[in-house]
Amino acid sequence: MSTGAADQQALARVPASDVVEHLIREMTLEEKLAQLVGVWVNASTDGDSVAPLQNQMAGDTRSWEEIIADGLGQITRMYGTVPVEPAEGARRLAAAQEQIMAASRFGIPAQVHEECLAGLAAWKATAFPVPLAWGATFNPGLVQVMAARIGTSMRALGVHQGLAPVLDVVRDLRWGRVEETIGEDPYLVGTVATAYVQGLESTGIVATLKHFVGYSASQAGRNHAPVSMGPRELADVMVPPFEMAIRHGGPRSVMHAYTDVDGVPAAANRALLTGLLREEWGFAGTVVADYFGVAFLDVTHGVAADSGDAAVLALRAGVDVELPTVNCFGEPLLRRIREGALDESVVDDALRRVLTQKAELGLLSTDFSPVPLALSGTNESDPIELDPAANRLLARELATQSLVLLSNREFKGAPALPLDPAGSLGVVGPLADDPFAMLGCYSFDAHVGASHPEVPMGISVPSVAAAAAGRFGSVTTSVTGNCESATEEQIVEACQVASSVETCVVVVGDNAGLFGRGTSGEGNDAADLRLPGDQHRMLDRVLSACEASGTRAVVVVLSGRPYALGDFVDRADATVQGFFPGEEGGSALWDVLTGVANPSGKLPVSVPRSPGGQPGTYLHSKLAGPSGVSALDPSPLFGFGHGLSYTTFELSDHQCSAPTMSTSDSVNVSCTVTNTGSRGGAEVVQLYLEDPVGEVVRPVRELIGYARVELEAGASAVVDFVVHADRTSFTGLDLQRVVTPGLVKLHVSTSSTSDAASHEVILHGPRRVVGFEREMLTPVEVRRG
Repeated sequence: MSTGAADQQALARVPASDVVEHLIREMTLEEKLAQLVGVWVNASTDGDSVAPLQNQMAGDTRSWEEIIADGLGQITRMYGTVPVEPAEGARRLAAAQEQIMAASRFGIPAQVHEECLAGLAAWKATAFPVPLAWGATFNPGLVQVMAARIGTSMRALGVHQGLAPVLDVVRDLRWGRVEETIGEDPYLVGTVATAYVQGLESTGIVATLKHFVGYSASQAGRNHAPVSMGPRELADVMVPPFEMAIRHGGPRSVMHAYTDVDGVPAAANRALLTGLLREEWGFAGTVVADYFGVAFLDVTHGVAADSGDAAVLALRAGVDVELPTVNCFGEPLLRRIREGALDESVVDDALRRVLTQKAELGLLSTDFSPVPLALSGTNESDPIELDPAANRLLARELATQSLVLLSNREFKGAPALPLDPAGSLGVVGPLADDPFAMLGCYSFDAHVGASHPEVPMGISVPSVAAAAAGRFGSVTTSVTGNCESATEEQIVEACQVASSVETCVVVVGDNAGLFGRGTSGEGNDAADLRLPGDQHRMLDRVLSACEASGTRAVVVVLSGRPYALGDFVDRADATVQGFFPGEEGGSALWDVLTGVANPSGKLPVSVPRSPGGQPGTYLHSKLAGPSGVSALDPSPLFGFGHGLSYTTFELSDHQCSAPTMSTSDSVNVSCTVTNTGSRGGAEVVQLYLEDPVGEVVRPVRELIGYARVELEAGASAVVDFVVHADRTSFTGLDLQRVVTPGLVKLHVSTSSTSDAASHEVILHGPRRVVGFEREMLTPVEVRRG
């Protein structure tokens, strides 16, 4: 096809502000629709899937030349579909962009997207901790630095859009994708996700909020299951993180959820994608489909008769781009428009948003170069470094801050942890010597690499045993089966090791994978919260061996969700929880276990006592808690926000600036935090709201502010929270978000189950309706003495 040189020259003469409208006027319908789709150039229709129903959905029989003849909107995962050397991937991308630009009249390159949930999902790229670990740090600033590092790598490779972060709030801990979330609290999720968005967008990469909205509340924790949630819970629990990220983070894309809420799939929900997102919140970016989500309106939801109907429903609702490849927005949509089922102006609205974003990214500039920056000025054979030393240091810091010390009992007159490296050590359990214990399902080597066993891991990921080898004079390792099974012989061997050493570290938890290829991750939902497979039996036996021999027993859980530990915590001398801490997780773990680093992580999700007792999150009403009318007690073993340290902290001098405020005013809540121990450490001061009498049922408590405070031994700092009345708002009887007069309680805490002080404040004045412009944040200042 002609390169259309005359058209490109004409485009170059159009002022930048008019380029988009010029293109909309000049494009044929086929050219317009080509901009609203992605193509998954490396996708396979056989073997292991990395997206739901991929094998059934990803088969486009057209040739590459036919696909790009009218242009192309997006390229799907050039680096993240199969293991490819980064430099080779960059060369392939450059060649593809050159072909796309040459094939169509206007020479518009494709927008390139990749997954970046736990680091860029590309071979040889840094595997950072998963989002649940970000939540455990309670450190948005550090997450922002990580996101900027990820974005810098993506930009160098010619990538334009990242499919992250996940803003789903955990409601059922059995859901396989808990590891991808930041936690069970909307404020923690919102603040940390906003920081990630700010970091990614600061590098020029388009951040994509997902999954909008309600996905994590699927029935029985089953992936893609319907969501039985009323509009009030949706508005007060699931929606706020998206509001916060859009208001304060500046993302340029949103991805719709797979699920339906009360019978309406998100991909066909105009009230959600257009009414709420665009008209009410003023979001001006693009809405992209979760992979095959448009086709699922026909295939799994049954609200469309075929692909054409699905396309019309999605486009009319507000979906701009079909990902990952063309199923509905191509020929099926073209036919429906030609038949009069959809006005072309709806296509133009989506196209305007897509082209505006391409203009922002420089893709409509006449001097755009298809050669990624990483190839500029390099020799053809030079490798591209995606896991530099600085990234590994950052990954280690994040991992260290994310590890949660759940318990630390007295052992022979002193706390069991930290360990003395001079003693003999045994490391046992299914994850004792498994590097994949560190990686979540969206880390490249678990997400894609596991399906290519002939290809080595692209990065160094020391296992728990390997990371211990350089620190202890004597280390004995016993790999006790895998996360799903262990033989009697393997359990006996682990018990023998436990009986023969001074300290036994038992490593249990998950292996992440996709759609049944693991115990955690997308499609790996759990029937209950018992440790997977034979681990419960194995752990019971090993702890008995430790008790009999006087061995110090340290249980380490490396997982994508919390598991019920009620049968073990009083028998273990210490317990540490890690949530897939990334490539440096093994080293960070031993830093914590040996006292090189002081643990400071706090639980972003509650740890249950028993495998049942749902719901297991702290954000619940009074009726959902323990009571005499049910024999089932859902109280957690360790509550949201819990985490111990090797030093001690005291919260004192509690102040509240006033006993009353108007429904449009604010109060200041402050306290002094003192490190009363013998070494430096960090405490997370948490502020919770209780609304004892509401016009609708309110949660027992909800987090409204927090501050991570690092202090040397003996040092103090004053923490000041500014609590606006808007922070007490909720969705009222009339389904409007309101601030109401009455009593509220503000609890200063170090966890959701441990209060240091409580302040009563009476709100007076009129009932106020608030919306997107309300105060969503609780500003906090830490003043050091």
